[in-house]
Amino acid sequence: MSPRASPLRKSPRPTARPPRTRRVAMLAFPDVQMLDVMGPLEVFARASRLLQEQGLREDDAYQVEILGLEPGPFTASSGLRLHADRGYAQVGRGLDTLLVAGGRGTERYCAHPPLLRWLRRQAGLVRRLASVCTGAFFLAEAGLLEGRSATTHWAWCDAFARRFPRIRLEPDRIFVKQGALYTTAGVTAGMDLALALVEEDHGRELALETARALVMFLRRPGGQAQFSAQLAVQLAEQEPLRELQGYIQDHPRADLSVPTLARRVAMSPRNFARVFTREVGMTPARFVTSTRVETARRLLEESSESLEAVCALSGLGTPEAMRRAFLHKLGIPPGRYRERFHPHAASTP
Repeated sequence: MSPRASPLRKSPRPTARPPRTRRVAMLAFPDVQMLDVMGPLEVFARASRLLQEQGLREDDAYQVEILGLEPGPFTASSGLRLHADRGYAQVGRGLDTLLVAGGRGTERYCAHPPLLRWLRRQAGLVRRLASVCTGAFFLAEAGLLEGRSATTHWAWCDAFARRFPRIRLEPDRIFVKQGALYTTAGVTAGMDLALALVEEDHGRELALETARALVMFLRRPGGQAQFSAQLAVQLAEQEPLRELQGYIQDHPRADLSVPTLARRVAMSPRNFARVFTREVGMTPARFVTSTRVETARRLLEESSESLEAVCALSGLGTPEAMRRAFLHKLGIPPGRYRERFHPHAASTP
């Protein structure tokens, strides 16, 4: 059942004939990561359906399909089964966008000579060629990324850099665009890329409606970091400290000094600092600063609060303290961060 969609803006309504249906194919293989395959294809399919539901288009804007090593069923790494209507060798011209998934089976298939020859041929035929997650290994083995920038799943960045030293790896990027070639970070980053491609084709309004329909954020441009501080941080095993981490994240404006935090878990400041560092992998002060920077970062991306208000709400204090923390943690001052990542940066103070 489709959720109720808010109406897309009818103005400007297309007056010219809409572009032909674009065929989007995902190359998959046994032991593929299921989300690499289904996430991006669902974005294209949902965008196509929204255009029809809003009466902006009668036919499909996108037609999606899975290409396998051979036609027929195969099993993803989750144990679920996928079905490929066609094997890649059956596909010549006609695709608009070709994506290559990643996953546990990448290592087994990414150097398959006939498949690499097919990818090189398709690179000259399709409008866009993209990899999702460790699908970048296929494009790299095919020589398509030579001398270019690329990214992949963060856990495979070191292996990728060692194996392909002539490719400029950008390990922190959500996705990297190099002309008609795209590579993404891990798993759900493929959905971020798919939204960006929908935006390229049909504008921001449809991409935003698609993101809303899928309960996603349309907030992660390609230059954004692969994962947030909350994802990167280690959770303590001991319950009082784990609960304290949650308190810090929920109350960044509070007094989060070591003596105050130590009192909350009934420890001496010295013992608390020692146990916290051992459990979490960083000092309490560093954890607090990371949490406050993450809070400020989110506010800069999602709100129009002034920089002074962001300082106060995040607990970072003064604009100068926030600037220093951002430069240290993110390598970019807060104002430029907002310019880069706020969707309506030009209209924000």
